[in-house]
Amino acid sequence: MIKKIDIHAHSVRIKGINFYKSNKTFATPYEVAEIYERIGVEKGVLLPLVNPECAGMIQGNEDAMEIVEQYPDLFYWFCNIDPRMGQNSTKTDLSFYLEYYKERGAKGVGEIEANMYFDDPFVENLFYHCQKNQMPVLFHMATKIGGSYGLVDEVGLPRLEKELAKFPNLIFIGHSPSFWSHISDDLTEENWEDWYYPKTKVISDGSIVKLMRKYPNLYGEISAGSGNNAMLRDPEFSYDFLEEFQDRILFGTDICDKNYQLNTSGWLDEAVQNGKITNKTYEKVSRENALKILKEEEKL
Repeated sequence: MIKKIDIHAHSVRIKGINFYKSNKTFATPYEVAEIYERIGVEKGVLLPLVNPECAGMIQGNEDAMEIVEQYPDLFYWFCNIDPRMGQNSTKTDLSFYLEYYKERGAKGVGEIEANMYFDDPFVENLFYHCQKNQMPVLFHMATKIGGSYGLVDEVGLPRLEKELAKFPNLIFIGHSPSFWSHISDDLTEENWEDWYYPKTKVISDGSIVKLMRKYPNLYGEISAGSGNNAMLRDPEFSYDFLEEFQDRILFGTDICDKNYQLNTSGWLDEAVQNGKITNKTYEKVSRENALKILKEEEKL
């Protein structure tokens, strides 16, 4: 089995405050390395958490950059830009920040967790500058403003579609339960919520499938419980899904604390061993797609 690239990683140098009302903290680089050794991952993409909606412990871009400098064999990194940075204006030149961090090795932007609508003028300004600087965005999706975190849409993902069309040269990498529950076409206003992990079979192609067929700039990463659940709820559908979109699905973990137990990596290994997906699909999802986005395919 080949070593994977984790498109969605979190880590901190010093354990700080616990997650809100929990006994968990982010994993240190040493703890992440132990998990990677266990599940067969070569390197991860460190995603700093700058948006206050997500965590009590805010991680700046400079902190993430320092971790990568100290552990270059363990991490790549994305910078993260809050849409309200600078002058809290929809006209702020966010390229000022993006150019700075890109020169220092940042490969993209994320994990975007600002609790704002996808088509909010502040968010569109961020998308504009990300597209201008050729920096892909990885976003967490939410279902509501307030009491949540992540960019907000509605059932059917009309706001996301608006942005996919408006910024055709920007790679959007989707994540979260609200995103992956759209793999099936059975969502309603009543059952769609931020932490919805459906266990039913996929009844027909959902909005994610339809949007990926229509917009080549939409990607998905199968990290965390949400991506894992999207793959395992209906494996036979998932195998076909991976084959169809083999160039735009990325392996990820979303390791937040040292007790990461998901076996998405093993599921991919078993899928190729059992002939459920092709070797080429397995290689692309496991690492090649990530390396292309990171522009690192020629180095490894």
